[in-house]
Amino acid sequence: QVQLIESGGGLVQAGGSLRLSCAASGRAFSLYGMGWFRQAPGKEREFVAAISGPGRRTAYADSVKGRFAISRDNTENTMFLQMNSLKPEDTAAYYCAADSVALRVPISTVAGNYDHWGQGTQVTVSS
Repeated sequence: QVQLIESGGGLVQAGGSLRLSCAASGRAFSLYGMGWFRQAPGKEREFVAAISGPGRRTAYADSVKGRFAISRDNTENTMFLQMNSLKPEDTAAYYCAADSVALRVPISTVAGNYDHWGQGTQVTVSS
């Protein structure tokens, strides 16, 4: 049983920073790509960032490139999302997800390719 638990969300002013964490358990963490997605009220869930199993490849949505950084620590089965220069439009529930296929190439930016999801952590950016 794969479990993903996010933490680190909160309320921050525009221009501030937050670091999200996703603790994983239940299968060989380093074999699977991981991703962050977000969903704002009234909007569809959207891709934010993804990272390959070994952590050498990453992908970002254009809206967060240069501001967000995804990383992972396979010794601790944890993934991170460092969010800098936050904007009010970054306000959303953020979800971590695990790819359904081990060592997928290229890493996926499609929510349908992720089969395990965390419960979400709220990020609110005030103007």
